Amino acid sequence: MLQFVVDQAKCTRCDLCVLDCPSQIIERTGDAVPFIRPENEERCIQCQHCLAVCPPAAVSIFGRDPVRSLPLTDRSFPDAEKMMALVRGRRSVRRYRDENVDPALVQRLLDALSNAASAINRRALTFTVIDDKAVMQRFRLKALKGLADAAKAGQVPERFAYLLQAVPAWDEKGVDRIFRGAPHLLAISAAPESVCPQEDVNLALAYFELMAQSAGLGTVWCGMAKMTLEVLPDLKQAVGLVPGHYYYTMLFGLPAVRYARTVQRDDAARIRRVQV
Repeated sequence: MLQFVVDQAKCTRCDLCVLDCPSQIIERTGDAVPFIRPENEERCIQCQHCLAVCPPAAVSIFGRDPVRSLPLTDRSFPDAEKMMALVRGRRSVRRYRDENVDPALVQRLLDALSNAASAINRRALTFTVIDDKAVMQRFRLKALKGLADAAKAGQVPERFAYLLQAVPAWDEKGVDRIFRGAPHLLAISAAPESVCPQEDVNLALAYFELMAQSAGLGTVWCGMAKMTLEVLPDLKQAVGLVPGHYYYTMLFGLPAVRYARTVQRDDAARIRRVQV
């Protein structure tokens, strides 16, 4: 049941919801308000475009009250210059303060992240987060001990050989080469039956990175954390990551470093313009 409801008093019969429906299941005839035939409901991809596009907030779906949505105006989004500055200025942060991020901010970021784009709007992602630095420290120590045991047993694959440097770096120098001393970790995962599981994961993490850095946090995509979890399946299971699911990890926290300027690599990408 889609609970597609149109307020007859508010509806202007503009047909914007009819025209903008990706599945083309919304109809309108004569002077009636838009409707969806029951036999077409299963084709809905739950995008809520109909609710979002209606100027007078006349459309409700899934029991959502359009009045509770954030209103959008020309000033709702960052302007192009600020957005490009964010993309140019965001850094991979590997130095963090030994402090917890405000839990309310973490929750706000994760709530907003639920709106990240996904293939066919499936939104079939799981956010696994370590949002307490004490928990992160226990996780860090378990990972390092597990790596030490795996190294002694010869269970670290050659392709992950770099991980072997992590244990002596920690034991002898107190240097955290894997988790960079970060107080928090986010792992986003998707089931293999998703249409584009790895792409959905990567998109969500990219959204998180930009939101987090705009909120004053530091982030870094952490391939070494993923390598560690692959070497230590028991630890991977302990944090709730399901075997066979696609995932990636990101560290985040309050940065202990502030960058004064952007780098200069606008010419780093090869651009190919197509003329057919």
